[in-house]
Amino acid sequence: MLPSLAQWLQGLHPDLSFLRVFQYLTFRAVMASMTALLVGLAAGPYFIRRLAALKIGQPIREYAMQTHLSKGGTPTMGGVLILFSIALSTLLWFNWSNRFVWIVLIVTLGFGAIGWVDDWRKVVHKDPEGMRSREKYFWQSVIGLVAAFYLVFAVSETSNTRVLELFVAWVSSGFTVDLPPQSGLLVPFFKEISYPLGVTGFVIMTYLVIVGSSNAVNLTDGLDGLAIMPVVMVGSALGVFAYVTGNAVFAPYLLLPHIPGAGELLIFCGAMAGAGLAFLWFNTHPAQVFMGDVGALALGGALGTIAVIVRQEIVLAIMGGIFVVEALSVMLQVTWFKYTRKRYGTGRRLFQMAPLHHHFEKTGWKETQVVVRFWIITMLLCLVGLSTLKLR
Repeated sequence: MLPSLAQWLQGLHPDLSFLRVFQYLTFRAVMASMTALLVGLAAGPYFIRRLAALKIGQPIREYAMQTHLSKGGTPTMGGVLILFSIALSTLLWFNWSNRFVWIVLIVTLGFGAIGWVDDWRKVVHKDPEGMRSREKYFWQSVIGLVAAFYLVFAVSETSNTRVLELFVAWVSSGFTVDLPPQSGLLVPFFKEISYPLGVTGFVIMTYLVIVGSSNAVNLTDGLDGLAIMPVVMVGSALGVFAYVTGNAVFAPYLLLPHIPGAGELLIFCGAMAGAGLAFLWFNTHPAQVFMGDVGALALGGALGTIAVIVRQEIVLAIMGGIFVVEALSVMLQVTWFKYTRKRYGTGRRLFQMAPLHHHFEKTGWKETQVVVRFWIITMLLCLVGLSTLKLR
């Protein structure tokens, strides 16, 4: 919005030429980050007071860690503050004609709505399980598939008109149309290696990345500050990829596909980083507020959608290694428990407790030790991911 306003004011008076700075992507990204940070810090105390007044406190499951029982009643659904800061800052600073930012915003707020319903049932209806897994997964799948079917044509086209034309061509051809090279799966650390996926393969992969990323971040959100800082770091790194991918000079030089318009996602990534840091101010141990599913599901969905647009699905798995390992620990624990119960009559566990951060707590690590060490690992993984820009 502000870039368009600045351009209009420039046209009215030549002395306002300094407003050209509003057209620079890097300037707007910094301002989006600062805006989200300041909005989050300013509105945070009010949000926390309102959540406490409404008695929207975190329910603690009976089988939770004993050290977590004292957290019962801490205001939750703080993800609303994150989403508000991101949405406001992004709308202020991005070019409203950019279709990629809109689809990321839609996915983010859509997953946030699912998380909001889940949290609401937990805190209002006093149901620790919240939305049932099958219902939650259904709505995640709806949003994920809609985004996937749009992006399969959008990443290789320059406008929504061309997206519609390509979709019509795909239907008319009997669902056999070939996609441009930009739609292939890039393999990091190798030059010009891209595996064509086809429409079906692209949709399936995109769906798995978006929904999987959303649930992985949600599973990681179990300790004070554990999930939000990795989201900030991974989101910031994806912002770098978005800037490079959207640049007609840098993308070919670094052997990356050029996706016109993808650079505008840097605005969203900057807003997400600023909003995340503001939330961390209140979420650091001992937390004054938890983000809840409304924040975790939304942020995970945002990361997955951005990674698909900039064609860095594998790099997302590398940089978000903590999220991947946390999700795998739950899947392995559940699978092994069911298998051993069926075979031996008694379920056995691979980990003392899942997700993985609880296992380390069980082994004697303090909560702050787990959190900071996971942050350090994420920082290193993000550096590895960013190195793929040049190391090929």
